[in-house]
Amino acid sequence: MLKDKIKRLASQYAADLVQIRHHLHAHPELSYKEFETSKLVQQQLDAMGIPYTIKATTGVIGLLKGKNPEKRVIALRADMDALPITEENDVPYKSKNVGIMHACGHDVHTTCLLGAARILNELKEEWEGTIKLIFQPGEEKNPGGASLLIKEGALENPRPSAILGLHVHPQLEIGKFRFRGGKIMASADEIYITIKSKGGHAAAPQETVDTILVASQLIVALQQIVSRNRNPFSPSVLSITSFHGGHTTNVIPSEVKLMGTFRAMDEIWRFKAHDLIRKLSTELVHSMGAEIDLLIDVGYPTVYNNEHLNSIAEAAAAAYAGAENVEESELRMGAEDFGYYSQVIPGCFYRLGAGNISKGIISGVHTPTFNIDEEAIPLGAGMMAWLGATVNM
Repeated sequence: MLKDKIKRLASQYAADLVQIRHHLHAHPELSYKEFETSKLVQQQLDAMGIPYTIKATTGVIGLLKGKNPEKRVIALRADMDALPITEENDVPYKSKNVGIMHACGHDVHTTCLLGAARILNELKEEWEGTIKLIFQPGEEKNPGGASLLIKEGALENPRPSAILGLHVHPQLEIGKFRFRGGKIMASADEIYITIKSKGGHAAAPQETVDTILVASQLIVALQQIVSRNRNPFSPSVLSITSFHGGHTTNVIPSEVKLMGTFRAMDEIWRFKAHDLIRKLSTELVHSMGAEIDLLIDVGYPTVYNNEHLNSIAEAAAAAYAGAENVEESELRMGAEDFGYYSQVIPGCFYRLGAGNISKGIISGVHTPTFNIDEEAIPLGAGMMAWLGATVNM
């Protein structure tokens, strides 16, 4: 059976894949600067004889053909970039690039897709269709590498009928997978506000406009946009995360800068909220006598898992890993630029269990102690290969 062959090869290649992951983890690269990572991916595909093209500078799009390559086209995606975090793990493969770390598991994602490609290439006479292998740059930073790849035609010639991607989940035990149809992750937009006045002496506030006070009032008022305008059944978050103004005790600063993020699960509400943020901010700041510069940097859209595709993939995952190991994903207000793909073609974004409480592997993503149980790597590669070979829309 194809399933048994995939499992056998995933186990056979496990040690090689772990070594690839160690190399990637030790040499992380920031968004849109994944030059060495891209070279490694290209070298691996060259060794397999899989043709590829380069898009968005560091993105690699491989094309793997099985029997009857015109019968169906499925895309498998992995992101490659790391984060500006200093690693605190004491492991032999600790990051060698100061201040940069694979703290979100993209080294694992890249490794799993390379493993899936190797498995599927070995078994290409036993499955039908064409599989696009999308190794994507820049998931962690606007405008998102997915948007750049789409603009450069990564989803064309041939056009996939569906795309699947995985994400490691350290709070999910090893051996488990999670799927969910419909909305699964939020959109993410960045907010930048500058409040300005002439500034002045702190002992004479009547002679200027207190930018600290204006900014404080604005932060409180902005929370009412979510609490009083959003449908309570539609999750949404507005967080101001940075407040910079002033340098001493006796001067009212002429400028205060705020930064924050806005998250939503509904695209209509998302852009309505943008208008409300602009209107409230401008009118409140002007009413208090100050000036304002405001930028809403529109980021990633919601991640929407096509219900039909998700049901097919979830059933296939249960057949591969056992129904007891396939669970329903939780809704998450985190964002992922996989959402760009799912706005264009049916998408399915699922979770790979990578945690192990008994080994103390519990740290969350985007932390300096994030790591995985590496037994997840052959499981992830095998599942990607299985889904790539069997899912059909």
